[in-house]
Amino acid sequence: MVRAGNSEAHPQAPRPVVAMARDYPDGSVIEPHSHPRGQLLYAATGLMHVSTGTAGWIVPPFRAVWIPPGVRHQVSMKGPVQMRTLYLLPGASVGIPEECTVVEVSLLLRELILGAVDESLDDDPQGRGGLIMGLILLEIPRASRVPLRIPMPSDPRLVRLCGALLDRPNKKESFEGLARRTGASSRTLARLFQQDLGMSFVAWRQQVLLSEAVVLLASGKTVKEVASTLGYQSPSAFTAMFRQNLGKAPEAFLKSRG
Repeated sequence: MVRAGNSEAHPQAPRPVVAMARDYPDGSVIEPHSHPRGQLLYAATGLMHVSTGTAGWIVPPFRAVWIPPGVRHQVSMKGPVQMRTLYLLPGASVGIPEECTVVEVSLLLRELILGAVDESLDDDPQGRGGLIMGLILLEIPRASRVPLRIPMPSDPRLVRLCGALLDRPNKKESFEGLARRTGASSRTLARLFQQDLGMSFVAWRQQVLLSEAVVLLASGKTVKEVASTLGYQSPSAFTAMFRQNLGKAPEAFLKSRG
């Protein structure tokens, strides 16, 4: 019997959906690679930092990253991660995103992912496993997309600066101080942000802080603790920023995602 969770089985399997289960310790890194199938990358527990050549995402357990076929990506683990992955044949479902994107994982989609891992590739495709896979193909296009994309630069100076901030999102240092570390003036870096990423440093950093805020809130931190960790002067200032960007106050945002 070939289990769906066997990573060696997915490239050759004729089925439209194949699942894989693998656990990683804190600090593990999956080096840049790509797949012939599209990939829904989900962590049942733990946090993942997923990056491509042009963007990055910090992914808590109620989200997943959709990666189209052939897109090179790297995955870093923050804490122990129980990774559960779905591999989809190209064209297996109508409405699948054509670009990398983060989606909300509903309670139904989560249980379908976990159920798919336990199925055998030898089972009758018209049986339980086939029904689970068929429902997955319907649920992924219905999943809400999350606008928390962190664009990544190509200029080496910006790569160093952005990499340092992604490693320590709550790093309290001025733009001028960060610029000096890269060997460029703050005016030069400000121009590079606009040219390379199409946004200001302040806007880019806010995307990083929003992603980190969601991760901290999901880990059980209070709004007051998150606001202090991320350098906001008060919980109300943090809440106003959060609501302006995500449409809900932090508590309501988490409650709506179970």
